[in-house]
Amino acid sequence: MTDARTAILGRLKAADAGATTSVPSEDFTTVLGRGWSAEERLARLRRNMEAVHTEFLDARGADWVRAVHAWLVEQNLANLLYAPETPVGRRLGQSWPGLGPNLVPYERPMAEWKSGLFQGISAGISGTRGGIAATGTLILWTDADEPRTLSLIPPVHIAVLEVDRLYDTMLQAMRDQNWAAAMPTNLVFVSGPSKTADIEQTLAYGVHGPKRVLVVLT
Repeated sequence: MTDARTAILGRLKAADAGATTSVPSEDFTTVLGRGWSAEERLARLRRNMEAVHTEFLDARGADWVRAVHAWLVEQNLANLLYAPETPVGRRLGQSWPGLGPNLVPYERPMAEWKSGLFQGISAGISGTRGGIAATGTLILWTDADEPRTLSLIPPVHIAVLEVDRLYDTMLQAMRDQNWAAAMPTNLVFVSGPSKTADIEQTLAYGVHGPKRVLVVLT
């Protein structure tokens, strides 16, 4: 062992011997709720989601179907993939304007139209089970009628959110909705567009999912 190495190891041992080993106390109590008002929950959800590039369309007190249609026209998007057997899908089927972007029903197994699904769809729309204000997260309760494909494959994901289904925390949502009674095969949490970074920490959007997420408030 060289003199230099011996000296370095000696300094490290001396520093370690003098270091404190006490760990600061932490409060690990599970937080059920924060006591936020409905307005504060919505404000926190928006602030957290907009920080990661999520967009919002406030359609409260208006016809959200027409608001979505107008937004698609404004963004020059050709069509909208939807699940016809869901509450959101039925509302779209009943009220969609005749002109402009086309509605594309999700009615076939993916294997039968994979090419068209990945290359010919402009946007997909889904309902939500609510939102979590503390983390800025949407809850997607996927099933056979509304598979996670709707939120993962199209380059634009539109999520319809009822503002009276916002929760302070994830635990509050779990308990209030009684998730323990039944869970879907896939429970999806969405906070914003898909993003990743390479080894140089260059952030890119849309690599593993949608490039854009629009939350429609109803």
